[in-house]
Amino acid sequence: MNILVTGGAGYIGSHVCIELIEAGHNVIIIDNLSNSNREVINRMQMITGKTITSLVADIRHAEVLDVIFRSFLIDSVIHLAGCKSVNESIEDPIKYYTNNLSGTIQLVETMDKYNVHQLVFSSSATVYGVPEHCPIPETAPLNTVNPYGRTKLAVECFLNEFIQSKPYFSIALLRYFNPIGAHESGLIGEDPQAVPNNLMPYITQVATGLRSHLNVFGDDFATIDGTGVRDYIHVVDLAKGHVMALDSMVEKNGLNVYNLGTGNGYSVLQLVSTFEKVTGKSIPFKIVNRREGDVAICYADPSKANSYLQWEAERSLEDMCRDAWRWQKNNPYGYRTIENESMVSELY
Repeated sequence: MNILVTGGAGYIGSHVCIELIEAGHNVIIIDNLSNSNREVINRMQMITGKTITSLVADIRHAEVLDVIFRSFLIDSVIHLAGCKSVNESIEDPIKYYTNNLSGTIQLVETMDKYNVHQLVFSSSATVYGVPEHCPIPETAPLNTVNPYGRTKLAVECFLNEFIQSKPYFSIALLRYFNPIGAHESGLIGEDPQAVPNNLMPYITQVATGLRSHLNVFGDDFATIDGTGVRDYIHVVDLAKGHVMALDSMVEKNGLNVYNLGTGNGYSVLQLVSTFEKVTGKSIPFKIVNRREGDVAICYADPSKANSYLQWEAERSLEDMCRDAWRWQKNNPYGYRTIENESMVSELY
């Protein structure tokens, strides 16, 4: 199948594209490169041995989407494009609603116009807010606590309402927990463009000496060691979940929601300790004040995805740490060490 992947040059998107290609699909990437780098396309081609069509454009532009859907016989869409920083969403909620919600509406409208009716949407465990209990099933109350999470929930609500009027669509909402790690080749991985918002790239940058220490936000949560507990999932396992969600849509309409997580929770300090054990690198840290909106414990009940998608996270926390360190060690400055634009077309 020809799969349009929005945000396909990003951290998660690049791993999804590789799994799609290895499953026999053809991918067409659209990415505005606001949080990614052109070099990732070259790296993906090195890994897969395939030429990848990649278009630098924004999904909010209807005329651009028209060109893409007219030019390629798109069968399905995996939608990962969007802004993703909790802190930035608090500072600039307009940017988040414009990108995440308006962009999705424009994309879905164009899909319907060109009779493309299969959509996998990248949602987030942040839609659960402060969970009443863990593990969290898909039926748990939705009560997100920040603008980023609210935009994900708003898109979910829109898609739920949209499919009531378009019952011939097939939509999968994938609620990610905490993806970390990198491709085993060490060629692609998480490459934050400024100070990392996520824990693992901050740890790996401390390990390389780019940063002096790790800030641990709070040690007074009701957890095993006082630090926040999260469900860390290897990004490759997460990517494979997209392929299986896509496969589940064949001759099946309607909307389904799936948690993608391991079902296990680890604290910040447990992750740091595991990283140190696996890599032999010391990670100095300082305890600082909690961040607003942080919850104590959040981990998935992935049983629905296990049963309905035949998907299960296979990689261990040690694997996640080992692969994340391989990526960072091989690419201490991320993709910015190489700027090769030869494989990327541009649309305006």
